[in-house]
Parts: sequence; structure tokens; C-alpha cells
Amino acid sequence: MKIIGLQENLKQALSIVGCATSKNINLPILGNILIRAKDNIELITTDLEIGITHQLRGKIEKSGEITIDAKVFGEYVSLLPNQKIEIITEEEGEEVEVNCENYKTRIKGQSAKEFPLIPSIKKENQFKVKRNDFKEALSKVVFAVSNNESRLELSGVLFTFIDNQLVLAATDSFRLSEKKIACQIENQNQEERIIVPVKTIQELIKILNNSIELTEDSQEVLIYISDNQILFCLNSTELISRIISGQYPDYKQIIPEKNKSRIILSRAELLRAVKASAIFSKTGINDVGLSCSKDRVLISAASGQVGESSVELEAKVIGDDNDITINYRYLLDGLNSIEGDKVVLEVIDANAPCVFKPEKDESQLYIVMPLRQ
Repeated sequence: MKIIGLQENLKQALSIVGCATSKNINLPILGNILIRAKDNIELITTDLEIGITHQLRGKIEKSGEITIDAKVFGEYVSLLPNQKIEIITEEEGEEVEVNCENYKTRIKGQSAKEFPLIPSIKKENQFKVKRNDFKEALSKVVFAVSNNESRLELSGVLFTFIDNQLVLAATDSFRLSEKKIACQIENQNQEERIIVPVKTIQELIKILNNSIELTEDSQEVLIYISDNQILFCLNSTELISRIISGQYPDYKQIIPEKNKSRIILSRAELLRAVKASAIFSKTGINDVGLSCSKDRVLISAASGQVGESSVELEAKVIGDDNDITINYRYLLDGLNSIEGDKVVLEVIDANAPCVFKPEKDESQLYIVMPLRQ
């Protein structure tokens, strides 16, 4: 095999595929990158749960394939000058020669025959979303995924494709985040509801952040689904992942249809006030109180060990006076995921779920269960 490519392109490609490598004592080849030069130059990695394939721009002078340690190769390439790099292997050899200007090295490799096969999905019944919308939506829900492995179905993000919309939702049973974005669905009668593992979502966000191509194709993400796999395609990169089997809870049932108090206030001021009061919350409980009346909201916390704090904010309060106590960590997560100057808080009482959402955006909501005093 002999291929030639630019250091800049190779460095970016390695940063994209490198996140799917895995340290595995029983299968050490999972720590390697498969370099394959046939019709295209492909870099491939897998940890047996997800697989990433990236097509590298470059010239193939001789076809072939080999695997090489991802960490060693990635670190070395990042230090090379931004010039052309030659990657050469001998037939049936297990060494990779890397040449770039006055840098010449040989790195131990391993036969590609030992590398696990990456599953394939038929590219039928396509779903298409805007890249930036998708990236933003994923970041607005992924933090709410449960890290409790006893409920496997909550350890991922729910994807619901319906009526030219993709609805993303995540919950850990204490709070829930939902975001809707536009989606072109090839088969209009098709409705899909699947759970994608949180690790896949995290790696997908990295790929969306790493991919800097500015072509028209790179502004869209194509999604394909099989019985137990999902494939995401972004220009020259493909990520395939298993799907979590199980029934996601019908979270729509817990979204309050009515409220007794609707409060509109500055998101930035509320963030600052919650952070200030959080310093005085009880250790392990993380409780911060919100007391709403007329044209103000009082944010307060008190601890026998530290002291107490209260911050009064101007607000537009529609409906009844109300008091709730919330875990400030959950509250900050939600406020940080919401954009815009104003945030809307809808409250029933101290025991019912409360809803946060942007003032002028119906595509997003965040629900938190209050702490019971």
C-alpha cells in the first residue's frame, strides 16, 4: 500500500475516528485504526458498539490495508509539519512507513485480517436533518440521560421520527429534556421510535464539531435505520451504532397540560441568582427555593453549616402565587440548555413537575420534579 495525503487532512481524520477505539485486553486490535486503500482511502475504527468510517482525501498509488495503533499514530501525525505525508506498507508486512519532509519513521502495525467487520445498513428510507440544528438539539438533551444502568432504556436518547419532525428526548426520571427539529422523511408514512446509546450521542457530537467541510452536503446529516443498528452519514464520515432494545417510557403523560402560575423572567439573571444561592444549599440535597408572587421571584437557600442567601428578581407572574424547591444542579442544566433572553417557568404546585422553556420557542421544553420538603 502507498497513499499520499496532507498532514492537516490526516490529523483531522484521526481526531474523528480516534474516539471509537477501545482498550481491550482480550482484543487489543480494537485500539488500532484500519487504514484501507482501495477505491477510496478509508480510516476505520470500532469498539464493537460503534464503528466510524472516514474517507480521507488523498492519492492512492498502491492499494492495500493495515491496522496501526491509534494513539501512537495520532500523536505522531499531530507533530508533523503541514505538508504531504506518504504512508507505505509492504505486502503482507506489519510495519507502516510514514514520511513527511525530513521526518521518517516506521511504526509497528497488525494485519487487517484480524480487524472486526463493521456492520452495514441498506441506505433506504432516508431521514435528513440540518447539521447545525441536529448538533444543537443533541446538546440540549444528552445531559439528561440516566447514568443508572439498572434501567437500560433510559441510558440513551429517544429518537422519534414523525410528520417531518425529529423529536429528541432524554430523562433520568428526575428531569426530562425534549427538543424538536425539522426532518425530511423519505417515506412519509413511516414513523420510527428508537433509543440511541448515550456514548453514541457523545461521539456524534464530537464528529459534528470536528467536521469543518463547508460544502453543501456537509450541512446535512443523513440517517438510516435497521432492526438493531442506526447509521449517521455526514459528508465523508459515517458512524454506525447499535440501538438499545426496550420500551422507552411514555413521557408525554408527565408533561403538564395546565399550570397555576406562569412566570417570565430574565434567563441570565435567574442563572446568576441560582448559582449564588446554590452556595448555601444543603450538602447532598442541593435545594434552592423559588417563591413567586405578583411581579417578583425570590430565589433562596439556607444551610445550618454555611448560612443563608436570597435574591429577588423582577418577573412577570401570571396566575397564583407559588413556591417550589428544586435541585439546583438540575435547574442549572436546564437553564444552560435554553437559549434566549427570557425563560418561561410553568408551575402547578410544590409536588407536580414544573416546566422551563424559551419564551419564544415552542420546540424545546425542560421538566424538573421538585424536591419534596
